Amino acid sequence: MGQKTNPIGFRLGITRTWDSRWYAKKDYADLLREDIFIRKYITSRLHRAGISRVVIDRAPKKITVTIYTARPGIVIGRKGAEVDQLRDELQHITKKEIHVNIQEVEKPELDAKLVAEHIASQLVQRVSHRRAMKKAIASSMRAGAKGIKIQCKGRLGGAEMARCEHYMEGRVPLHTLRADVDYARATARTTYGTIGIKVWIFHGEKFPEAQKTQSA
Repeated sequence: MGQKTNPIGFRLGITRTWDSRWYAKKDYADLLREDIFIRKYITSRLHRAGISRVVIDRAPKKITVTIYTARPGIVIGRKGAEVDQLRDELQHITKKEIHVNIQEVEKPELDAKLVAEHIASQLVQRVSHRRAMKKAIASSMRAGAKGIKIQCKGRLGGAEMARCEHYMEGRVPLHTLRADVDYARATARTTYGTIGIKVWIFHGEKFPEAQKTQSA
């Protein structure tokens, strides 16, 4: 079992759902390209807002964009000015009607994307990778995670040869399909090269409704 698979893609339709929720018989490639552009545009424009994920729902000539963020105040702005400007910019680019919804991530310590980006920002500021990883693990376990695994790969600490280090606490069952495992990657662009960060966070197991009623 040496082959690796993305924990989120592995569980689509079981414990996770898609971030692009639409169906297309034609123009599929164009719509997918537009989704990728919208996500890249939002994450680069709001890079300080702690964007966890962007969910896109489509109707004919209408797009609903839901932004999951740790800092909703930065996204919304004063009296909603920032979110209105973002909506106008996206409408101008896509030439479609766009609605923007903001959802707050209540516990950023339990979101793999936000944890990975936080570690990346610390590595850019020359914080020790061991310290950053251990601190992230401690805060996630304190917030209620059942298990967490963090891996850093690259020229750690400015070493001549690249290497891989990982730390783990609790359990992270990657082969169990009903396990709710959040996974994300981030890149730290340091002065001595790029360092890749991978984060797996185990939230517990999800059971189907029928199974829950039988056990009750």
